[in-house]
This record gives sequence, C-alpha cells and structure tokens, in this order.
Amino acid sequence: MSDILVLNEGEYLIRHKEESCTMFYVQEGMLAVFDTRSGKSSAKEVQIGTIYEGELVGEMSFLDKNPRSASVKAMTKCVLQVIPREKFQRIYDSQPRWYKILITTLLDRLRTANKRIRI
Repeated sequence: MSDILVLNEGEYLIRHKEESCTMFYVQEGMLAVFDTRSGKSSAKEVQIGTIYEGELVGEMSFLDKNPRSASVKAMTKCVLQVIPREKFQRIYDSQPRWYKILITTLLDRLRTANKRIRI
C-alpha cells in the first residue's frame, strides 16, 4: 500500500460499518462525514461533519477496532497520508500503560457521547 492516497472530489474514503486497518492524515483538501438516516420511504445520507487539511480521519475505529461509524467522502481533491495499523502499533506499544488507558477512556467517552447526540 502506498503511503499517499489521492482522492478526487466525490470519491469515498470510508464507508459506514467497514472494518478498519488504517487512519489518514489530511495533507490537502476537505472531506465530509455522512451518517445514514432512515426516512419514511428510504434511507439518505446526512452530512454530520467536515474534515479539513491538517486533521486525522478514521481514527476512532482505527484505535478501538470497531467498524466505521460513518462514511467519509472527498468534497475537493484530497491528498492523504495513509497510516497503517502496524506502523502505528509499533509506536503505541512503546507507550506507558497510563497512556493506553487514556486513549481507551477518551474513545469510550466519545463513542458514548456520539450515540447520545444522534438525531
């Protein structure tokens, strides 16, 4: 896998409920985060967030190994640094136990908050 991924406008980076083995650092571009909402006759995607240059995307499911919680699509041409699990894991494993507990606690709290505020 290449360390750099280029997406054109309208291309999906992440699909809801996919398994995760990478997260991404946005070097250039802008992406939109979408949730699927069920309506009376069909389901539709609703934009729930925006990811800008200099931010990470896909980090929650990457870290807690749960399926992707939303879909992410390029709103402009995007250049992303691919961060594979193996590379991250080497660095993470060298951290103290309290740091790992901090990451787990923050992820749990964020997922709980996300579930509470879903419209």
